[in-house]
Amino acid sequence: MSGNTEGQGPAAVAAPGTALPSVTERHAAGRGAHTADGARGGAAGATTGATAGATIGATAGATVGATAGARPTAMATASRTTTAATRPAGPTHTTAAALAGPAVTAPPVTGPSAVPPCLVPSSAELGDHRAAFTIAQLAMAVVDHDGLVVSANDALAELIGAEPATLHERSAAELVDLASDGRTWHAYREVLRGRRARFRCTRRLKHPDGRALWAEVTVAPLPDSRRVLLSVADISDRRELQARLRHLQMHDPVTRLPNRTLFFERLSAALETSSYEHGGTGRIGLCYLDLDGFKAVNDTLGHRVGDRLLTAVAGRLTDCADRDGYTRSGGHLVARLGGDEFAILIEDSTGTEQLADLARSVLVALQRPFDLAGQRLSVSASIGVVERTAAGTTATGLMQDADTTLYWAKADGKARWTLFDPERNAHRMTRQALSSTLRPAVERGEFALEYQPLVGMADGAVRGVEALVRWNHPQFGTLAPNRFIGIAEEDGSIVQLGRWVLRTACRQARQWQQDHPGAAPIFVSVNVAVRQVWDSDLVTDVAGILAETGLAPHLLQLELTESAVMGSAGRPLQALQALSDMGVRIAIDDFGTGYSNLAYLSRLPVSVLKLDGSFVRGFRYDDGAHPNPADETIVEAMVQLAHRLGLTVTAECVETAGQAERLRRIGCDTGQGWLYSRAVAPERIDGMIGGVSPLAV
Repeated sequence: MSGNTEGQGPAAVAAPGTALPSVTERHAAGRGAHTADGARGGAAGATTGATAGATIGATAGATVGATAGARPTAMATASRTTTAATRPAGPTHTTAAALAGPAVTAPPVTGPSAVPPCLVPSSAELGDHRAAFTIAQLAMAVVDHDGLVVSANDALAELIGAEPATLHERSAAELVDLASDGRTWHAYREVLRGRRARFRCTRRLKHPDGRALWAEVTVAPLPDSRRVLLSVADISDRRELQARLRHLQMHDPVTRLPNRTLFFERLSAALETSSYEHGGTGRIGLCYLDLDGFKAVNDTLGHRVGDRLLTAVAGRLTDCADRDGYTRSGGHLVARLGGDEFAILIEDSTGTEQLADLARSVLVALQRPFDLAGQRLSVSASIGVVERTAAGTTATGLMQDADTTLYWAKADGKARWTLFDPERNAHRMTRQALSSTLRPAVERGEFALEYQPLVGMADGAVRGVEALVRWNHPQFGTLAPNRFIGIAEEDGSIVQLGRWVLRTACRQARQWQQDHPGAAPIFVSVNVAVRQVWDSDLVTDVAGILAETGLAPHLLQLELTESAVMGSAGRPLQALQALSDMGVRIAIDDFGTGYSNLAYLSRLPVSVLKLDGSFVRGFRYDDGAHPNPADETIVEAMVQLAHRLGLTVTAECVETAGQAERLRRIGCDTGQGWLYSRAVAPERIDGMIGGVSPLAV
């Protein structure tokens, strides 16, 4: 165990049984015997001992003498020479001693509560700490509780471009820009007051030579002190790397445009109210575009040409956005959202006219041919345009409306721009709401059937009825078929709904037959969608329902639109033929408005033609209306053709007695329209069965 006093040599080793001197005596002896110890060490002639002894004598001995005294020991310290023990310390030791400050002499501490001397830092250790602080590569400063610099190392002075001596009693917050925002300043003050254990932030500092650097500032309290340690790390290289990585993450690799992630980040920031507090218009606009037919380019010319086309399109879009001008927040953002979809974000827009002008310029720019490595391509685009007040608008809502408007532009014929229409969108939202509740509505029994009479033109008797479905919607009230049948055909629920309509209508027709045994039975006509033929076994369904209800097959008529029947082949034609062979009548609805391929009439198992109401309206003589001679000629020709093919003819939309008379003279077999009756509940039909002519209701 090493000695802990400066003046003890080998002769000071106590003999066994000899009482050890007191602490005070050892302390005095250490000071007095310093020179003699050095001489005795020199006489020993041990070079290694002299070196070690000099070090211990200059450090440990002096430290113990200046503090609480020396620990008792049974061994003498290593010998040292007088010259090594007394020569002045070098420059490094002088600097460390100056930074450490004057030594403080403490009274001796004895008893159980005394701190072990091994835990008390020596002056050499303090000097080492001060030296490490001074030469450290990490910029540091000790700051008092008022926020003033007590001491700073050379690294900090070099980092901020100042002389070390000028940093003393400077405000640390000013040196590293901690007072520029409220949150940072508050957190810093909390650490100074001892209310917070640690604080870290990133600041952008400006060096006196003009260059900017990023620094990570950490403030932490020093143990058993009211001071704090401020450390500043230069993270400019890390920030530059992060910026490059973020650029790669936020930009499309093909077009170099901002990608979807960056677009939504910028859009969300633009929609914040704070973005429009200083001179902005408070509005935002979006052009959402999609290239028409881009898939064909990829499929025929390959993805390499497709990528070149996307890059060229991105360049033209950027040019259009730049020419449109700059706003307070900068230029318009052009982004590729994926595939062949692009978006142009206009912050602080001035109204729909600005967006319309931009959309028109984009269409013109894209219509010019593209020359791509020997390939000359022409493309067009469809654009959805949305412009509105930013307040109350969400990024999701804006994109949904833009996507809807883009769909409208595609549906309206492509190669055009379309402005968002709230009324049209409300219809779409209603349609979506109906679609989501249509299937459950069948199970809940929200549908009902009404029946419109089909009257013989010759005698005015009711020959049959057409079943028309109504939806008693709990929110939108009673809905006519044109509000939901198209939706049902799109999502496939028409199969379930059609089966219910067929069963209900057949059951009602059979009930009328039983309630009026003395009258001629009337047939019921049910509309069938072509998807019912494709997605279900219609023949099996019809056969099962007829057997279940007991209705004769010839009292059931199925109506299909002309566009569904004309050109039928394969399964649809086989189904129609099987139904006709069963005895069910097949009618072509709205005849004359679809394909009108008369050649199919001789090959299809059709028994009835229903003339579209657009022809019948030309027969009006009432209220000063002038009939269209061409309509009469066409209707007369179709009636004669149908009769020659063995078909019967029903005229739809008969509203006046003049129309009915003219149709009767032409030879039309039955009529249907408001002249006879609107669609009514089944109880009203009871009063018409067996009568000569139903009353208009």
